[in-house]
Amino acid sequence: MERIARAAERAGRDPASVTLIGVTKGVGAARVREAVAAGLGDLGENRVQEAVPKIEAVGPGPRWHLVGHLQRNKARLAVGWFQVIHSLDGLRIAEAVDRAAGEAGRRIRVLVEVNVAGEVTKHGLAPGAAVDLVGRLRSCRSLDPIGLMTVAPLASDPETVRPVFRELRALRDSLRAGVAGEGFCHLSMGMSGDFEVAIEEGATMVRIGRALFGDR
Repeated sequence: MERIARAAERAGRDPASVTLIGVTKGVGAARVREAVAAGLGDLGENRVQEAVPKIEAVGPGPRWHLVGHLQRNKARLAVGWFQVIHSLDGLRIAEAVDRAAGEAGRRIRVLVEVNVAGEVTKHGLAPGAAVDLVGRLRSCRSLDPIGLMTVAPLASDPETVRPVFRELRALRDSLRAGVAGEGFCHLSMGMSGDFEVAIEEGATMVRIGRALFGDR
């Protein structure tokens, strides 16, 4: 939290505008409960099936974010256990989540995943396709689109991926001023190796695993 605060202050931002999401992939429920007891209120998981028993074991309190790729056949399970889904990357999965949330009587906060760097090994839409999807989300009655997410390329020097974060922020700003509206304010970007640069470029959510829980 001190590192987050320093990065926010360098950018002239309020540290409270940045949410720390502790990514618990591969971390046992007992250690997750310790982190919650230490004040961690937002937790992230990559896979729905791994997450469900862990969410049950950790118990009520934290807000759970799905930060990994979501398959359509897991949409119903995901909306039953997560409050925020960061990884919408197509109309079909968006419609599946919308349908499942409607059937469950829930409204789900969602972000659209953008593959800013165009890496073939990663999920996410090209920026132009993301614009189209955000426009189409207006017809989804049970989704609350709140922003964009990206995973930057791995780099030994986080400065080399600063342009990725800057581009995502520019895309968010354009969408917010246009089709998406003022509520489309979040940027989920930055992980253990680059979150400080991401915050300097406008991240409102950082997804931290290794820096909190060590190597898995």
